[in-house]
Amino acid sequence: MNMRKMLFAMVACGVFAAACMSMSPVMASESVAGAETVGSGVLTGGNKAVMALAAMGSVAFSCITSAYALAKIGSAAMGTMGERPEVGGRALVFLGMAEGIAIYGLIISIMILNKI
Repeated sequence: MNMRKMLFAMVACGVFAAACMSMSPVMASESVAGAETVGSGVLTGGNKAVMALAAMGSVAFSCITSAYALAKIGSAAMGTMGERPEVGGRALVFLGMAEGIAIYGLIISIMILNKI
């Protein structure tokens, strides 16, 4: 899988999370007795399920893309460090950047779950 496919997967994850978030206010057509009101929207059981799926999707897809990036960067870094050991510090920076993808997905998931 090349960089274009990985970028496409990351964009698709973002579109999926945005679509799930945009569906939740549309599904709340009427105020239901006993429903919890947050801001101008109404959270019913179906909306909470969609938001939970969006939170799950953001964590799942970000961890999958992060694992793929870590596998590719890690193997390339180990091969490079075999030839030139002085580039080890730079390899750690790139690994940290790839790990950030999973952390961003977790942060988005926490933000989604705080709205439930």
